[in-house]
Amino acid sequence: MKHREHSQYHKCYSHYNKAEEFHESGFHNECDWFENIKIDNFIIFASVMAKKIEKTNAARLLDKAGISYRLIPYEFDENDLAAQHVADSLGQDIARVFKTLVLHGDRPGHIVCVVPGNTQVDLKDLARVSGNKKVEMIAMKDLLSVTGYIRGGCSPIGMKKRFPTYFHSTALSFDTIYVSAGVRGLQTEISPADLVAFTGASVA
Repeated sequence: MKHREHSQYHKCYSHYNKAEEFHESGFHNECDWFENIKIDNFIIFASVMAKKIEKTNAARLLDKAGISYRLIPYEFDENDLAAQHVADSLGQDIARVFKTLVLHGDRPGHIVCVVPGNTQVDLKDLARVSGNKKVEMIAMKDLLSVTGYIRGGCSPIGMKKRFPTYFHSTALSFDTIYVSAGVRGLQTEISPADLVAFTGASVA
């Protein structure tokens, strides 16, 4: 796909995703594309958009558990992997776009923290609720070996091991939230209650 088509494709999907009639039957595990949507005098045809999104391991685990979700593609920038860029690309409030952080404590080992994209982790509070004296972020170079994921594509679903996981309390105030699907350029829209239950997480 040419760069302009690729760029317009993501813009088109992001805009159309806001429409109330999108997926009238509820969540789907695949994206149903649309035809002849015009943006800035550029026509995107269904023949260009027909390719299905390739499912990630995280998505397959949700399928196996019978949990509803949607995979949402977005155009990522290797030079800007911040959550704000993801939220802007999706056309969503960053408060609904959650980032997955991995830390190390002095007692149970690694800890996963899932927080809104514009929120910083309070290390003292996290240490307290997780039963540690102190916690700290793991080195970025260790992320892949610990979780199986890379920066910009770290999902709370399907890590190499099941670590103690803590969700920010605001997650449950939304019907759905966005978390990484396990690769850059793809987010999972999912019920926070379902995600918390599936990961065996605590809400703090």
